[in-house]
Amino acid sequence: MGMLKEFKEFAVKGNLIDTAVAFVMGAAFGKIVSSFVDGMVMPLVGMLTGGIDFSQMKWILKEGTAAVKDAAGKVITPEVADVSVKYGAFLTNVIDFIIVAFAVFMVIKAINRSKKKEEAAPAAPPAPSATEQLLMEIRDSLKKG
Repeated sequence: MGMLKEFKEFAVKGNLIDTAVAFVMGAAFGKIVSSFVDGMVMPLVGMLTGGIDFSQMKWILKEGTAAVKDAAGKVITPEVADVSVKYGAFLTNVIDFIIVAFAVFMVIKAINRSKKKEEAAPAAPPAPSATEQLLMEIRDSLKKG
C-alpha cells in the first residue's frame, strides 16, 4: 500500500501532470516545426538550390523493376521497389531537430535567467521573535535609565 500512496503523492504534487503537459506540448510543437520546415523552409531552400525537392532526394543502390503482367492482366513477376538511401528526408529531419533544439535552448535559457534574478534578490531579514523584541525593549530601557 505504501507504493500506491507514494505514487498518488507524486501524481498529485504536479510532477506527473507537468511532465504529461510538457510531453503533449512538445509533440504539438514538433508538428508545428515539421509543418514550418516542410511547407516554408524547404521550398525556399529548394528554390535557392535550383528547384531541388529535398524530400525526394535519394541515392539509389539498386534499381527497382516494374511488375510484369500477361495479356489477361495477371501478375507474372511482382514489382520490386528501389533500394535507396533517402538522405533528403534525413536532411529535412535534421533541420527540424535543429529548430526544436534551438527553441528548447531559448526556453531553458529564459527560465535560468529568471531563476538567477530570483536568487539574486536578497530575502528580507526575518522579523525578530517575541522574545528578542522583549529583550530589545529591556536593553533600550536600561540604556535610558
